[in-house]
Amino acid sequence: MKLTSTMICAPLTAQSVEQMVSDMRKAKAQGADLVEIRLDCIENFLPHKDLEIILRNKPLPVLIVFRPKRDGGLYESDEHTRFETLNLAKELGADYVDFELKLASVLPGEQKMNHHCGSKIIVSYHVNGENLPKEDLGNIVARIQATGPDIIRLVIDAADITEIARVFHLLSCSQVPLIAYCVGERGLISQILSPKFGGFIVYGSMDGNSLPGLPTLDSLRKAYKVDCINGDTIVFGLISKPVSHSKGPILHNPALRHVKFNGIYVPMFVDDLKKFFNVYSSQDFAGFSVGIPYKEAVVDFCDEVHPLAQSIGAVNTIIRRPSDGKLIGYNTDCEASITAIEDALIEEGCTNGEASFNSPLHGKLFVLAGAGGAGRALAFGAKSRGARIVVFDIDFDRAKCLACALKGEARPFEELVNFQPEKGAILANATPLGMHPNTDRIPVSEATLGDYQIVFDSVYTPRKTRLLKEAEAAGAITVSGVEMFLRQAIGQFNLFTGGQAPEEFMRQIVFDKF
Repeated sequence: MKLTSTMICAPLTAQSVEQMVSDMRKAKAQGADLVEIRLDCIENFLPHKDLEIILRNKPLPVLIVFRPKRDGGLYESDEHTRFETLNLAKELGADYVDFELKLASVLPGEQKMNHHCGSKIIVSYHVNGENLPKEDLGNIVARIQATGPDIIRLVIDAADITEIARVFHLLSCSQVPLIAYCVGERGLISQILSPKFGGFIVYGSMDGNSLPGLPTLDSLRKAYKVDCINGDTIVFGLISKPVSHSKGPILHNPALRHVKFNGIYVPMFVDDLKKFFNVYSSQDFAGFSVGIPYKEAVVDFCDEVHPLAQSIGAVNTIIRRPSDGKLIGYNTDCEASITAIEDALIEEGCTNGEASFNSPLHGKLFVLAGAGGAGRALAFGAKSRGARIVVFDIDFDRAKCLACALKGEARPFEELVNFQPEKGAILANATPLGMHPNTDRIPVSEATLGDYQIVFDSVYTPRKTRLLKEAEAAGAITVSGVEMFLRQAIGQFNLFTGGQAPEEFMRQIVFDKF
């Protein structure tokens, strides 16, 4: 009978038994339900002595792994010793013991069924970069099942996020408790969404020991709350490349829970939009945020596009319409960025002084760095308020295209560093310059920052970029990308849920955690 409660497991790779015991306690404190002990990582490992110490001092259930080098481990000695060590772990009371399929397949029949001492036997297989169809993965699972395990583990090298769909298929169909996931940054959602499809274990890293594609124990417990995920949970995701910088999950997930909406928001590292939308086409995947570099390209994959997004030529939000499954594209960046700039000017008492002009942007020079999706949203928003636009982009043809659409001016990006704006101009950075980890770059000369009345930076990691620090020192009003991020996220939340976002709750999250 398939188990339904997914446990959170922390993999431990300490080089000493003492550190292994210490890490077990830390893992428990950080929210792990069990730990995976990698015996092959322990230097000068003494099977009986070291296993006794580990198992006598375990503060939570343990899964024992003794991985040979051919399967990505560190063990290089004979197989008989390794087999005896794994059997010893069972005898000494390990909760789970992992045998690779190759080893389990050659065991004598009486040893295969020797599930004594209450230990659960896991038989595992690592698919090394093989792009196998579902049927072949099913055959592997059948071969593993023939060895008589309590639990099956299948690990797959993921070259593309679309390959994870077959993992979800296996999890949902398995009649035996199954651990199945993809490794690497593109495999992240195979961990986070495992509980939705019935996975037995989800892995999480401890603080200070981050691994690509592995969420932290803290995020699994707090941001994603995997213990609340079930088969009915609706999935929303950020389509981007890269995606690890996003703070969307720590904003959207608590907000979804706050309004009691059974949904989860996850980062999705996407390489190919066409493949992605072809594979993730079910109603389970109900909506998407769109980040760098796809805000313009994704327009072609929407069945319908909202008029504002159509005019901008960029989409940052997609909803799958429940009635027919069609993808509808929207742009919440435009109003989010422009109202953030307007409100900052109004708060500082900066207006046009003429009642006929509703926006403090009217008639001002709007200097835009970057003509991508975020830049287009800023430019169209500023134009709608009556601003004059000058666009700088590393792709001059793209800058000219945007400027032409707005009756503005285009200039090569290299001229921006020496560009002398008129007094009272507005500078908006819509490039990734200054984003973590490359935080030392700014798109303009520091000497010109004092000529701008207000400086806006769409980058929100870090919250106060070097550009904003330098602009503030030069006397300009500054607006962080965090404010735009919050406002566009509120718009997305409304579209995702069909309800009203808890705006004050979301603002408090941003204030506390960003």
